[in-house]
Amino acid sequence: MIQLKHSSRQVGFTLVEMVTVILILGILVIGVSSFVIFGTRIFVESSSIDQVLGQSRFAVERMTRDIRNSVPNSVRIRTDNSGNFQCIELLPIEASSSYLTLPIYPNASALTGTIVDNNISVGNGLFAIVYPLANESITGVNDVYQASRNKRFAVQSASSSANIITLTFGGSVQFAEQSPIKRIYFAAQPVSYCFESIAGSAEVILNRYSNYGYIVSQPVPLTMGSGVLMAENITNNLLLEPAIKVTEQNLMTNSIVHLEPRFSVNGETFKYQHQVQVTNVP
Repeated sequence: MIQLKHSSRQVGFTLVEMVTVILILGILVIGVSSFVIFGTRIFVESSSIDQVLGQSRFAVERMTRDIRNSVPNSVRIRTDNSGNFQCIELLPIEASSSYLTLPIYPNASALTGTIVDNNISVGNGLFAIVYPLANESITGVNDVYQASRNKRFAVQSASSSANIITLTFGGSVQFAEQSPIKRIYFAAQPVSYCFESIAGSAEVILNRYSNYGYIVSQPVPLTMGSGVLMAENITNNLLLEPAIKVTEQNLMTNSIVHLEPRFSVNGETFKYQHQVQVTNVP
């Protein structure tokens, strides 16, 4: 009888093989994790840059629209002597037209006037402005903000008939001067854009203020209530590197507002050099 012998063989890993596999897996994990961390860092930094770029574009575009659409000679700038803020104030136009009859000196004062109805909406809450000529930075007075100049009067109501709008004022009024082209503007309330330094920091923020009323002397941020944050990460030194500059108008050209805010993100900076022409045709 033949007996068959069965041999048993043990299968496994040696210590050297296990250590080798662990080292290889560790190298792979380190490589993959470094790639993931690097990719995540790029994504976070790109997102931060895109956010600041989008925010800055929005702020500059909003300022541009308001400045370009402002009542003639309503733009004025105030910079704090300590460099804590720099503000630009203006009066956005809500509507404009040509007037037919208005109580304008030397005519007697009256409660009403008529304008051309060119599909505009005029009513309570708006002010009628005629020939705002005096600019504060040149003459020391301002036809827009100083009620005593008799260039701005509140509209109480308006009614339209046969392409003519009849304005009713809040009282008997008399405008100071005729407009050479019989132009009339309608506006509500002034707005201000203020670059403000953050205490204890080199950072500057941009706020927009509104609904604070007409003030003869250009107001400062603390007197205008709560502003709406428009942009952050601004690094201008407002005394040495103003964020706003103005080239005043003359007989040949309109005034130009220069917007030059500098933004910083992730150690990199970029600066706008944007010019806005202010149409001064009262």
